[in-house]
Amino acid sequence: MSYQQFALLYDELMNDVPYDKWVSFVERKMDQYDVMAPSLLDVACGTGSVALPLMQKGYDVTGVDLSDDMLSVAYEKVRSAGYDAAFYQQDMRELSLDREFDCVTIFCDSLNYVTSEDGIKQTFKKVYEHVKPGGLFLFDIHSLYKIHQVFMNETYTINEEEVALIWTCFPGEEPDSVEHDMTFFVQDGEYYQRFDELHVQRGYETDHIISWLEEAGFTVLCVEGDFTEELTDTTERIFFTAQKKPR
Repeated sequence: MSYQQFALLYDELMNDVPYDKWVSFVERKMDQYDVMAPSLLDVACGTGSVALPLMQKGYDVTGVDLSDDMLSVAYEKVRSAGYDAAFYQQDMRELSLDREFDCVTIFCDSLNYVTSEDGIKQTFKKVYEHVKPGGLFLFDIHSLYKIHQVFMNETYTINEEEVALIWTCFPGEEPDSVEHDMTFFVQDGEYYQRFDELHVQRGYETDHIISWLEEAGFTVLCVEGDFTEELTDTTERIFFTAQKKPR
């Protein structure tokens, strides 16, 4: 079984993730801040689970991801739905496309995979270069509460018909980081193949994120929790809305 096939099964395993909420978040922010022309760059687009619904709503979407295999699944998903989009294999810290967009997104806690402060700053700088003046930068991160109180030293399991997952979380080497040790068992005929992955994520203080955004040239318009709520001590996912200053 190729990793591309595995990426597709992984996509099916995550089919209960509320991607529609991220789509609604984009629409709400674009409307709230009067950003009308819907060109959008979806950074860390994965298998296109946010990109495709945005295309179906009329957005001109370009996707970027670090994984060629995820991009292959995204391309086939979009093409099968009758849409066309450009997808590029790039590291968000080295983003380099020859155009600007009305909106850039980094969703599904993908920014937590950047595990150094310099990496976050470099990502913000690169995103700034790809946002039109007056355009929006929308993203979310896992909160420090979720890193330490929800993930740390916990084990989760998922058991589906064709794939099972054992997911163990333990402290990482960097401050405020967690390592996700994932073991997948994927059905291949009458047998199961095992795949092991190690994902590392790091949490950051909200004030630091705001400071780095401003350092990159953005104005921070809104910080909220879990899509639409005010921040609390138990917020698990923090959403940021930033704007490139109009000329």
